[in-house]
Amino acid sequence: MFFTIIISSLYFVAIALLIYGFTKIKNYDSIGLKPKTKFTIVVPFRNEAKNLPLLLDSFSRLNYPNKLFEILLVDDESDEIFGLPNSALSIRIIKNNRVSKSPKKDAITTAIPLIKTDWIITTDADCTVPENWLLTLDNYIQTHNVTMIAGAVTYECNTTFLQQFQQLDIASLQGATIGSFGIGQGFMCNGANLAYTKSLFTALNGFDGNDKIASGDDVFLLQKAINRAPNDVHYLKSKNTIVTTQPLNNWTALFHQRVRWASKTGSYQSDFGKILALIVFAGNVCWIIMFIFLLITNINKHIILLLILLKIIIDSVLILQSNHFLNSRKTSYLLLSNILYPFFSVSVALYSLFGKYEWKGRQFTK
Repeated sequence: MFFTIIISSLYFVAIALLIYGFTKIKNYDSIGLKPKTKFTIVVPFRNEAKNLPLLLDSFSRLNYPNKLFEILLVDDESDEIFGLPNSALSIRIIKNNRVSKSPKKDAITTAIPLIKTDWIITTDADCTVPENWLLTLDNYIQTHNVTMIAGAVTYECNTTFLQQFQQLDIASLQGATIGSFGIGQGFMCNGANLAYTKSLFTALNGFDGNDKIASGDDVFLLQKAINRAPNDVHYLKSKNTIVTTQPLNNWTALFHQRVRWASKTGSYQSDFGKILALIVFAGNVCWIIMFIFLLITNINKHIILLLILLKIIIDSVLILQSNHFLNSRKTSYLLLSNILYPFFSVSVALYSLFGKYEWKGRQFTK
């Protein structure tokens, strides 16, 4: 019980810090400046013939001069052929040059020599972007000394438990991301909405040092950038720049996706990120133990119940805070998700240490 109280206390302090950090990052929605930043949007893809037209359509609706951005699609050995539609946009498709264990890192590295703009933005083929995405980024770049900008990602969900669970999960991840930036300890971002200068990528030697890990094209580059110049790496908290992606349609795919995400944690350069991951893991393990003890014994029942309720409350505060920023919709299944999430999270973490996972029709090991 003493060990459980100590771990729970550390967990509460960590989440409280993230909640505080979330409030420290102020909203930025300025679009009043004349656009002048040139962007190249890099989109790695594999077998995304159904999703790419939706993404390209959202690009065509951008409130930004066409002459100031181009789109570079990197085909990662797709089995299907995707033909470019007639468009006023500047769009190119190139083939991925595979040289490492990470297809997505290879795709971005393949694109880099062809990019002539100062700024690069990465996103995913199953996403759509809001109309003021580039304009807000441009305004932020014009008013801040910055070389990398992380942005928010959310899901387009229906009312099923599976999709609502994913929305609450990504809300907690986005809350942790924003909160960590707010306390000056940014360590995480999402490659579906990440912008950086080409000169920064070159100065960091790209993905050198972590190209043996299949995922992490986003967090490893971010952590290298922060180690080099922390004041030049910002989180852009703006509803104008929230990228929307599609939730997965079955629990197996979700489990493998989360294993892929978790598999890179041990290779973080950020000490804060490693410590936070360890505290969250230990907190979830303790929660499972307490929940089981609550069901099978009367020993310390009141203390256990109090700790369980406190964890649900503080988790809910961070999730609701983040989810309101992401989509402002009513949250369903919050209590049920809070009860089941520790079991899901711990299973993912343990499996990621030893197991294989599937991604885009391929199998990967840690």
